[in-house]
Amino acid sequence: MQPKTQNSSGGEVLNVLKASRGVIISTWVFSCLVNVLMLTGSLFMLQVYDRVIPSSSIPTLVALSGIVLILYLYYGFLEYVRTRLLVRIGRRFEESLRSRVFDAVSFTALKKMGNVGGQPVADMNSIRQFLGGQGPLAYLDMPWVPIYIVVVFLLHWVLGVVAVVSALIIAGLALLTEAATRGPMAQANTSMVKSTLLTEEARRNAEALYSLGMKGAMRKRWLENQNEALDHQTRANDAGATYSSLSRVFRMIVQSGMLAAGAYLAVKHEISGGSIVASSIIMGRALSPVEQAVGNWQQFLGARKAMERLSKVLDLVPVEQERMKLPPAVGLLEVENLVAMLPGSDKPILQGITFRVKPGKGLGIIGPTGAGKSTLARLLVGLMQPLRGSVRLDGATADQRNDDERGRLIGYLPQDIQIFDGTVAQNISRFIENPDPAKIVEAARLANIHDFIMRLPQGYDTPLAESGSRLSAGQKQRVALARALFGDPVLFVMDEPNSNLDADGEIALDRAIRACLKRNASVVVVAHRPSALNAMDDLLVLTNGQIAAYGTREEIMQKVGNRPHPQQAQKSLASPLHVVPQNRN
Repeated sequence: MQPKTQNSSGGEVLNVLKASRGVIISTWVFSCLVNVLMLTGSLFMLQVYDRVIPSSSIPTLVALSGIVLILYLYYGFLEYVRTRLLVRIGRRFEESLRSRVFDAVSFTALKKMGNVGGQPVADMNSIRQFLGGQGPLAYLDMPWVPIYIVVVFLLHWVLGVVAVVSALIIAGLALLTEAATRGPMAQANTSMVKSTLLTEEARRNAEALYSLGMKGAMRKRWLENQNEALDHQTRANDAGATYSSLSRVFRMIVQSGMLAAGAYLAVKHEISGGSIVASSIIMGRALSPVEQAVGNWQQFLGARKAMERLSKVLDLVPVEQERMKLPPAVGLLEVENLVAMLPGSDKPILQGITFRVKPGKGLGIIGPTGAGKSTLARLLVGLMQPLRGSVRLDGATADQRNDDERGRLIGYLPQDIQIFDGTVAQNISRFIENPDPAKIVEAARLANIHDFIMRLPQGYDTPLAESGSRLSAGQKQRVALARALFGDPVLFVMDEPNSNLDADGEIALDRAIRACLKRNASVVVVAHRPSALNAMDDLLVLTNGQIAAYGTREEIMQKVGNRPHPQQAQKSLASPLHVVPQNRN
């Protein structure tokens, strides 16, 4: 699968927001009503000063108070509704993207994009928190600032001029805030991403940190990144706090100034006493969204940066499409003229690899270190895509099946054993819902780990930590072997499956391989120790990324010596080819 090219400008994230435009429009409508109702207080004061007090009419005061109370209750209800709608928009945003974000995290880890880590999850949460917070309300209320200023102009043009100048000054402060915080915030985010990735590396490699005396050095690097992030964050926060304080102080000055200007105009008999209070209240409301936008500017910048990062990552991750259901696979593996290159390399690690493994047959792969054996194993199970050529399982390449569908057909045992946070049964059953307990036990028995599991405190329900800390290296390898065997896959690919096994474990491995071959599955084993190759029909020797020898097990073993240790075979393969490569059909 290739990265998608559509929406290269970050449209996927924007499309999720566009999908909520109905709710966004509803929120905007409620905001319009809320802002109209915000005029209630100023109009009430205008009527009290201009009508009730001059006429000394208590019934008018009571009637106005009742109307104002109803309007305020209605305002509170609408404010409550629009706040809940914003929370739902944020929730819908996360619900729409979280599957893609999970895929992005796993895909970038698979492709060794080390500068990503779990950042997409943090970015998604940052955007959701902003969308569901108070920040968007300021931007929804912003279009009403000119309307409030027009109302102030209707009271008197001098008050309107004061309002316009004040709004422009506060808007200028907002622009200065953005200019002063943009750079430090970007640098702080970059440093935090580095720190987060370093934290994850230290967690994964804790044994190396302690056993090799690396903890102090790594801690120093981590602290340097943290300090750098804190320095930039402090600069950004200081700048934001400075302009936010200036904005609040200026707003208070403006409100008092409006009262003073109104009082002057009232003394000159150009406006009424009620207009003094009304203009001050309206002006305060007009400047409130601007001030609120300045106060939430840091969060807005963080969400905008998070959206940019998330969009870039999602643009790299292919969208998994629904594919036509293929006939049940039988396990015919065909590799044709395979060429592969590692990221950042300018030389292919595998060239011209061609072979075929029929159902019920086994192929062993040997060769010196760096020959490309593990890379070939990753290509066979679809973890890498070839530069040229193809890997086909029953005629279908990896991208012709969904990832999970293809994965269920394959039993893969990598060198790096990965145990997940869950029970023993969940790890063996690949975390599928409602697995058949008999199948779990059958896989565990084949891997010769059933008796050990039964001695655990809770048997198959014993929880295992992510690192499998309760298990030895050999036990983890057997659990992983049981996981590979679960579900009766049609193709088994095992990379150094006996590297951590004792004699009993190797016997169990050989028995498991023969059981797979007996039920007509295809088996490919990459190994250094010959005990894993006893059941293989053919052997393939890799040297410098090319096939140095390919034939029956007996032919290859005869050429490299009588039952040699693979290291001897590898040493002998440094000379020209011993067996002419052939395509064994």
